[in-house]
Amino acid sequence: MSDSALLHTTPAASVFHPSDFSEASEIAFAHALKIALMAGATLHMLHVSDQSRVPWEDFPGVRETLERWGLIPAGSPRSAVTRLGIDVLKVVTHDSDAVKASLSFLARRPADLVVLAVHQRDGRMRWFQKAVGEPIARRSGQVTLFVPHGIEGFVSRATGAVSLRHILIPIAQKPSPQPAVDAAARFVRNLQVAAGTLTLLHVEDGNDVPAVHCPDVPGWTWNRLTTTGDPVDRILEVAADIAADLIVMATDGPDGFLDALRGTTSARVLNKARCPVASLPVGARLAT
Repeated sequence: MSDSALLHTTPAASVFHPSDFSEASEIAFAHALKIALMAGATLHMLHVSDQSRVPWEDFPGVRETLERWGLIPAGSPRSAVTRLGIDVLKVVTHDSDAVKASLSFLARRPADLVVLAVHQRDGRMRWFQKAVGEPIARRSGQVTLFVPHGIEGFVSRATGAVSLRHILIPIAQKPSPQPAVDAAARFVRNLQVAAGTLTLLHVEDGNDVPAVHCPDVPGWTWNRLTTTGDPVDRILEVAADIAADLIVMATDGPDGFLDALRGTTSARVLNKARCPVASLPVGARLAT
């Protein structure tokens, strides 16, 4: 199926998932599908290949997954997926540069959320053994959910159940943490998680604790922690202590999250985190 054949009007919310057909991407796919399903969003799945032919069946099976999750009967037609309120578009682009192709796709079809599987330490996906996930996130400026390789995350591949009970939100004076706080609250509302804890963590750096408004999320409680020490060490330690299922971080554009993996706080957190990490660049808004 050609890329041009898939052009049509899409809902306001969209989720973009580039897949390299690896096991790590299958885990990220489960997260992308669940989020799109709960948001009633379009899920764009992209595979970039320099091969002339790519087996279509290599794409993660949407209907098969929804059947396994018990959301549609076995053997359902494609229309059953649409009746769930989502649209799924699978695209193969023939290119030797997966980053360029992904960014070009996003330029034509902006996403509210990018869901990526990455290998820790180098932000790499399997494509051509090159760094792909990190440049896509850094250069697109989109809200990105990173699912580290070897981490099952908070969406079960087997059942589609969401295990999201503890969310950690590191905060600082700059960039403003309010968008990350609002996004985390909206995220749990849209995923319809009944109860949990949202923890705000400020690692003292000589500045006052930033003022943030904590939105009311029924069933969820807000917790505030202040500590001292190396920001990365403390974020990771607190994440382990509270068994965080997700870390949400506001980031400062190209000089912030994953800036060529040169050692920024956010990059170092991602490289060692044992749960998915969401980055929210300045100016971006999570609509899902």
